[in-house]
Amino acid sequence: MAKSSTSSPPVPDTVWLGRGRHFGSDAERDVRRNLLALRAAGVIDDFLELDPVEAARSTDMFPRDASADAGPSARRVFEARWGVADGVTVRAQLTTYGLEARRVESEGVTWVLVAEAERAWEANWPSPATVFWPDSDQVAWDHETVPGVRLRTVNHLPKDDGELRRRLRDCVRQSWFVHVVVHEAMTPDALGRRPITAFLPPGLRHRVVEHRATPEQALIADFAMKRELGVGLPRGGAVVLPWAPHAPGYEAARFTVRDVFLDGTEPAELLRAIADFASTPRPMPADAEPALARLRQGWHLLTPEEELIHARAMVTRYAKALEAMTASCDLYREAAESALAALAEATGGDGGTGTPAGIAPAASRQDASPLKTLTRSLGFLRKPDR
Repeated sequence: MAKSSTSSPPVPDTVWLGRGRHFGSDAERDVRRNLLALRAAGVIDDFLELDPVEAARSTDMFPRDASADAGPSARRVFEARWGVADGVTVRAQLTTYGLEARRVESEGVTWVLVAEAERAWEANWPSPATVFWPDSDQVAWDHETVPGVRLRTVNHLPKDDGELRRRLRDCVRQSWFVHVVVHEAMTPDALGRRPITAFLPPGLRHRVVEHRATPEQALIADFAMKRELGVGLPRGGAVVLPWAPHAPGYEAARFTVRDVFLDGTEPAELLRAIADFASTPRPMPADAEPALARLRQGWHLLTPEEELIHARAMVTRYAKALEAMTASCDLYREAAESALAALAEATGGDGGTGTPAGIAPAASRQDASPLKTLTRSLGFLRKPDR
């Protein structure tokens, strides 16, 4: 069961989250080609491709944790590292999910992307999505997990009232992205049909999904949003949807724009509202927590300096383990020597062949094994004095 927004910790401001679906014949090939090209161009420092089973078996190098396993449905794990402004390093993991046999284009491949920087994320930094995925219309990696919704394009709301409400509800409850609904006061021309997300800075562009309501949908969209989410849609305006229905602390007026001109010019007021909303703390999606834990606890792509630090830590770890084993051996040896001494004293120094006082000869012959003799002798020694 998903955690409620009030009980979930907020997403750290150093983290970039993304989740979607790739529709195509080979999602991993598209990722691999893009990473190879960016590494050759010097855009990223390096990348690594791992089989999920291989990653989970790295117990000698990385702490094993339940969250370190990408799960039985994971297909591949990709890691990449690159630098941004002022020498800040970004580390990111992309995991593709789905059965190996499931390569039917109509079903797609689910992917999860988590990136973390060494300081709070800035919107003008490169988008982690286009580090792994090519920023090209030829590769359909940008489908939302909510059916019928995509990034990088305009999504028109369904005509049917029930479907419209269902889509808005699913986007708010299931999606990891920021969702914006824009009402077209009149049918726009070619310039106005361009997505407003194209005006956003790179680090924010692939975190926002744009929905459009046609001119005749003004009343039905406004009514559905008020009923499902508690926010209204002004005629010819736009609104940034809350993270969850009736989310506490959400101020609809703060994220509502009364007028948006869809004429190809930059909608500055709406862009400010989107950036303002994206910077507010948001609850961590329940299924994003293990992905962030994998990034932090199961990282494999080490720099030479990190490998040296890790090697030194492993030497210290093995030295302590060897020291503990040696100490245990010494304790066992001391215990054995004490037991032999006690046995010699109890048997009169004849190595356990004698019969202690009070033991019948028949019983002595019956229990003549050295182990039983030792156990019996130590039992005599433990008897309190009377």
